[in-house]
Amino acid sequence: MSWFESFVLGLVQGLTEFLPISSSAHLRLTAAFAGWHDPGAAFTAITQIGTEAAVLIYFRQDIARIVSAWFRSLTDRSMRSDHDAQMGWLVIVGSIPIGVLGLTLKDHIEGPFRDLRLIATTLIVMGIVLGIADRLAARDETGGRHRVVKERKTLKDLGVRDGLIYGFCQAMALIPGVSRSGATISGGLLMGYTRESAARYSFLLAIPAVLASGGYELKDVGEGHVSWGPTIFATVVAFFVGYAVIAWFMKFITTKSFMPFVIYRILLGIVIFALVWSGALSPHAGESAG
Repeated sequence: MSWFESFVLGLVQGLTEFLPISSSAHLRLTAAFAGWHDPGAAFTAITQIGTEAAVLIYFRQDIARIVSAWFRSLTDRSMRSDHDAQMGWLVIVGSIPIGVLGLTLKDHIEGPFRDLRLIATTLIVMGIVLGIADRLAARDETGGRHRVVKERKTLKDLGVRDGLIYGFCQAMALIPGVSRSGATISGGLLMGYTRESAARYSFLLAIPAVLASGGYELKDVGEGHVSWGPTIFATVVAFFVGYAVIAWFMKFITTKSFMPFVIYRILLGIVIFALVWSGALSPHAGESAG
């Protein structure tokens, strides 16, 4: 991998990680369209550490409060009813599905799941799901003809059941094209949470999963065409770009619809299918050399 490739892929990772359009799919597609080798699951997982570092800094006050309350709750029974302490436990509970499925499906994640036809399918299907969830949220928030505004749930209403559902939604993102934020935000909206609450828990829930996945994949750097230097460079680029994107996205979702992302996902999926069916793009482009 050249330094230019690593810069472009780091830029793509930073731009797409927090948007509900799938960063892993865009890394795979960028390489395929450019005629580069597939960067692979290991490169993707490690560069996500860069964007996750952006989450740690952006939500540093929330995270510090949650971690502190959680540790105190281990010895102080009175703290176990504290919302921040409960959030610590709920992040742990919500991380279980992706941990189990990530290890179980490792070979598929690095192989069959990277087929461009599957990516196109997940882009379209999850785009439709996000669109439905977004419309339901908008209907509750604005009311409408013959309807009253319906109050949606916040993170104070989050319990173990909803935390596990969020976790299974996040685990779906093991398939490129699903999108971690897209799946968890869609799940949250369908369960009746506000856009801001769904996005905030989505980002907090991703922290242990991404850090664990990136750490696990460190052993594979240096194998094949991906080396340490370009991987670290791409991770740093992803961090700076990701921080800017998350700051913008958290403001965007408070007043805007997810429909632009829905339309983009569906159109991109259709374009991929058209290119594959016409023979202009191989569904396994770059894999043999990756």
